[in-house]
Amino acid sequence: MQETLFVLGLALFMLGLLTGLGVPAFKNPRMGVASHMQGMTNGPFLVIAGLLWPYIDLPRAAEVITVVLLAFAAYANWLATQLGAMWGAGYRFAPGATGDHRGSPRQERTVDLLLVALAPTMIAGTVLLIVGILR
Repeated sequence: MQETLFVLGLALFMLGLLTGLGVPAFKNPRMGVASHMQGMTNGPFLVIAGLLWPYIDLPRAAEVITVVLLAFAAYANWLATQLGAMWGAGYRFAPGATGDHRGSPRQERTVDLLLVALAPTMIAGTVLLIVGILR
């Protein structure tokens, strides 16, 4: 699990770096900066979770669930803002970053779904990390 978190975290960090290079080319550059920052913060978060892993005491199934929840949430956060940057979507949940941009109804629903799904997922994964450390 530890190596998985390291690889996932470093890969997301790299996606954040590459996203930063493309910011001027996005339909919505402000959302591109948000996507860049999601990669730059959530990637290291996954690496930190990997560094904490030797202190986690959870049943094997709970360990797998924790990694899946954290990885999904971290990547969904980057992907939602990445798609929002490319499409100009995300107005409902990120109006500050979206500004006057709007995507098609399908694009808006896709970004909304990712943003809505990632919040409880990240919270649940973090709670499991905390429980695993306290056990």
